[in-house]
Amino acid sequence: MEDVMIPVIEPLLAQFDLELIDFDRSPQIIRITVDQEGGVDLDTIAKATRAISERFDELDIGIGRYTLEISSPGVERRLRTAAHFKRSIGETITVKLSADSDIRRVDGLLSAATDEEIVVIPESGEPVTIAISMIDKARTVFNWGSPAKPSPSKAKPKPKSPKAPGGAVSATKGAATTTASEPKSEERAATQ
Repeated sequence: MEDVMIPVIEPLLAQFDLELIDFDRSPQIIRITVDQEGGVDLDTIAKATRAISERFDELDIGIGRYTLEISSPGVERRLRTAAHFKRSIGETITVKLSADSDIRRVDGLLSAATDEEIVVIPESGEPVTIAISMIDKARTVFNWGSPAKPSPSKAKPKPKSPKAPGGAVSATKGAATTTASEPKSEERAATQ
């Protein structure tokens, strides 16, 4: 992450209580990832973007035209440095290892991180120690809740509900009754 621009960027971010998480520069794109306690709001990112852009223009950073992208890490974020791994201890991660490794991929809970290695506990429960230098790619994984429901073709068929007169569907065990004249939830939301 070291770059001559970082000493310029960090004090500007500090004015907005932002922490520099990641910095990536290609010939004409400067990507800065920031975070702050409690999360980052869009207004703060906009202010930081203006401040950094103005400072780069004053300094004439020597790359000609450029695109400046400043964003928060998001729920699934890249892990590239020891600091990234340390910050993510306790989170679920996926790690793709270099071709030189006996293991190609490890998914699990990041339980420890030092400057040289990380420890991931996969579902098997057996901790795996990985040298950071052997990692090709790594990122956090956001768990979206309960596992997917089985597809209808694999699920047991439900018994058909008896139809009531007038197009109403009668439900049992205290469930609500819906009539054909009531709009579906998507239609209801569209009409409100």
